[in-house]
Amino acid sequence: MKAVVYERPFSVTVKDVDDPQIQHPNDVLVRVTSSAICGSDLHMYEGRTAAEPGIVFGHENLGVIEEVGDGVATLSVGDRVVMPFNVACGFCKNCLAGETGFCLTVNPGFAGGAYGYVAMGPYKGGQAERLRVPFADFNCLKLPPGDEFETDFVLLADIFPTGYHGCELAQVSPGETVAVYGAGPVGLMAAYSALVRGAAKVFSVDRVPERLAKAEEIGAIPIDFTKGDPAQQIKEQTNGEGTDKGVDAVGYQAQAHDTSHEEPAIVLNELVETVRATGRLGIPGLYVPSDPGGPDEHAKHGQLLVSIGRMFEKGQKMGTGQCNVKRYNRQLRDLIIAGRAKPSFVVSHELPLEDAPQAYEKFDKRIEGYTKVVLHPGHALAA
Repeated sequence: MKAVVYERPFSVTVKDVDDPQIQHPNDVLVRVTSSAICGSDLHMYEGRTAAEPGIVFGHENLGVIEEVGDGVATLSVGDRVVMPFNVACGFCKNCLAGETGFCLTVNPGFAGGAYGYVAMGPYKGGQAERLRVPFADFNCLKLPPGDEFETDFVLLADIFPTGYHGCELAQVSPGETVAVYGAGPVGLMAAYSALVRGAAKVFSVDRVPERLAKAEEIGAIPIDFTKGDPAQQIKEQTNGEGTDKGVDAVGYQAQAHDTSHEEPAIVLNELVETVRATGRLGIPGLYVPSDPGGPDEHAKHGQLLVSIGRMFEKGQKMGTGQCNVKRYNRQLRDLIIAGRAKPSFVVSHELPLEDAPQAYEKFDKRIEGYTKVVLHPGHALAA
């Protein structure tokens, strides 16, 4: 089959790889119809992880089941399904507690597994024509047949639940004010989710005009951090108090205010200043224990200088960690079906699989309006 394969920093190719096979009675094989490129994929693409050449990328996957293992109980050939980016067993201590992003079974020695991602287990990604899904009864979410809501549903694999998770970590409630740092796909989903949850006022902090415009379109208040300290800009619009809640949708590759260099802890520290005393911070943005491209030795080992004293002084609380997609995807699916949510507003391009190398390059450079790309294996779609 054709698949997107990592070659070296800033280079992926579409090439033939072995077809997946049923390896366990609870596996299914899915013919992939949509697989999105994620900002997290760019960390590997840029060489900012320990990823080795040969990884098949793709953890945001949707398709139709082509083959089922003998032990599969709830799924059939022809079912349309979307898979959480988390590979999870469903029966370990963490999965039973709903912490499926930290499964103790699927990636021995590590809490958590995922498709097509470094250190997250042996699971090939779905930027390919087919995908093996383990523990399929647990990991597949059934969708209505056909192709309606295709670009909405594929976002249930990761960024819509992850944005919602950021709001859950921050415990965003109706009537509150919320600051979301980052207006990339996850940041836009976090701002959107805050509005879905009833927030009265949502601020979206970024520097890319197209992203800020998109945030404004959904009802968020854009804050350009290159035009002044974002915490101060937000305080001026909240009677000097700051927001009730804050979400970091940026992570460890955060840019300094002048954008001349990376400053990995700047968003965390800005959130501490932005959110009022006793407020809560949600951190779904990615932080890693090892960053070969870190700006200093501490950053290269995931050690950042965070204003913990100021956070303690303000009595703030913080929630962190990758999203447990299964905790949210069923409800978010039903919001889409009911017409109450349309997350596909973030999708800028729909392309055939063969265009993946150019799409990675343009998405990485944030050029030509590339904000969120959905690849369609076997289909020559373009937007």
